Amino acid sequence: MKDISGHLGLAPSYRIALLAAVAALAFILSLLVGPSGIGIEATGEARTLIFNEIRLPRALLGALVGGTLGLAGAALQGYLRNPLAEPSLVGVSGGAALGAVLAIQLGLSHLLALALPIGGLAGAAVAMLAVVALAGAHGGPVTLILAGLAVSSIATALISLALNLSQNPFASVEMVFWMMGSLADRSLLQLWISAPLMLLGCGLLLTLARALDALTLGEDAATSLGIDLNRTRLVVIAGTALSVGAATAVTGIIGFVGLIVPHMLRRLVQHRPGLLLPASLFGGASVLLIADVALRLVQPWVDLRIGVLTALIGAPFFVWLVLKTRAEMAL
Repeated sequence: MKDISGHLGLAPSYRIALLAAVAALAFILSLLVGPSGIGIEATGEARTLIFNEIRLPRALLGALVGGTLGLAGAALQGYLRNPLAEPSLVGVSGGAALGAVLAIQLGLSHLLALALPIGGLAGAAVAMLAVVALAGAHGGPVTLILAGLAVSSIATALISLALNLSQNPFASVEMVFWMMGSLADRSLLQLWISAPLMLLGCGLLLTLARALDALTLGEDAATSLGIDLNRTRLVVIAGTALSVGAATAVTGIIGFVGLIVPHMLRRLVQHRPGLLLPASLFGGASVLLIADVALRLVQPWVDLRIGVLTALIGAPFFVWLVLKTRAEMAL
């Protein structure tokens, strides 16, 4: 990314515009590519079905969820000043997963088509309230991390308990597959339920640009510049909870996008946390859309979930990042 940044010779704002153009192209590609070809050869009801019921919801969800995860990762890394931070750190993803798993375990998903996303949203809301309560009104970044880890650990334990106690093997398989994360088989109705919350959360996170830039100078300097640290913290929690919670409630757990994308783009925006927010929004959308297109191309041979693909890519990157950080601290 260093070479790309150096050779573009563009101001950061133009580079963000270029990322937006890449995201738009990835969205168009997502509409055109699939196991059934580009869909143009289909006529009448078949073409309408392919585009409106299958590809359009998938492309819109890919753009929204990818952008949400990238933006939330950039916001958390900027606020916590920790390059290893990612959206699942605050426990909202675990809470959303627990809510959806309980909807499956209780049989609600078979009674109501929207039980899964509604259960996921409820779980995310409970997790957000728990994190706020544990972190306290004036807790700092370290307290927030500890509270998020505690809530995430509890959610993971309860998910394991639900799987262990499930008497229905089909329900257990459904839970496991749902937690792997996927953009497939999602309807426009599920999109309309989650999209407003994702957009609201992203809107909140984008307001943090000035605060995150000021925090690079330290909390005391940021306060002297007029930054309200308590308000900033609440906006980070609320924005991440709304956007990531709504995304996870519909697609399941898609990890590592919020960790990888900000690192890919940080040099491109000259290490400015405020500019990294919109850059990661478009970068995350592009990455998830392109990954989903790749999955569709290999789908006839391998049935792979997108959450599994991002984990396979992200885990080695995470190890490299830890080793790189350790080497830098040793200097």
